[in-house]
Amino acid sequence: ANKSPPHAHEAKPAKGGVVTVVKDVNYELVVKPDTISLYVSDHGKPADLKAASGKLTLLTAANKTDVPLNVAGDRLEAKGNFNLAPGTKAMAVVTMAGGATTTVRFTLK
Repeated sequence: ANKSPPHAHEAKPAKGGVVTVVKDVNYELVVKPDTISLYVSDHGKPADLKAASGKLTLLTAANKTDVPLNVAGDRLEAKGNFNLAPGTKAMAVVTMAGGATTTVRFTLK
């Protein structure tokens, strides 16, 4: 029998981005040329990001860029001019209300 791993269905991108799951929380990174959005959901429900903050580090072959992540409604968002190729590595450090910090790694497709 072909049994799929638990939670596999939750890791599908909801917004067309790249998903990483850390401790049952889904982090989805959506990259556009001028905006990078990070959606956080816990068991399918959007996480409470009211007091959240974060930083995004982008690693390409040529350089390393740090950009702040700010709350924008249901997501954390970084604004800038992003010329990112597939294979670019992104590392988000997200600090939630209460001070719990999570590091999430992505590889862009």
